[in-house]
Amino acid sequence: MSDLRQKVARLRQAYAPHEHRPLGGYLAAMGTYAGVTGVITGLVKVTGRTVPERPTTSDVVLLAIATHKLSRLLSKDAVTSPLRAPFTRYERPIGSGEVMEQVRDSGSSTRHAIGELLSCPFCLAVWVATGLTGGLVLAPRLTRLVATALTAVAASDFLQMGYAAAQRAAEGGAGE
Repeated sequence: MSDLRQKVARLRQAYAPHEHRPLGGYLAAMGTYAGVTGVITGLVKVTGRTVPERPTTSDVVLLAIATHKLSRLLSKDAVTSPLRAPFTRYERPIGSGEVMEQVRDSGSSTRHAIGELLSCPFCLAVWVATGLTGGLVLAPRLTRLVATALTAVAASDFLQMGYAAAQRAAEGGAGE
């Protein structure tokens, strides 16, 4: 066992000699993701649901926009910061109700990896898309309803930002 630990320590040092990279935490995250995917697959099999041969274009678009919104909501929204607080540290607001956070590095590679996952919308999108896709097979009506709501919120976000930009432009142009 100690020989294996020494090999892992050498591998970690060779991989990133000048920077802490939580490889053990990444392995734990990948294992958890594989487990979640396995559970979804098992549920599909046990419930006898059929996996569509090809998803519809409308489902792909709906899930893409819903994945974008839910990933940002979970990883950047100020209101969801209590979910990230054990793994991240608040840094500053970044506008539109979002915050920038730094990963807590308390010596736990798992905590560090979870902090990176929870504060990165790109990283979290894989998990969200997997959940929504599994939901589309296991509970398609409910998943489409939730994805529709998330898509409406994403569209509203862009409309709010467009409105604010147009308002700033109008106020800036009024004095000319």
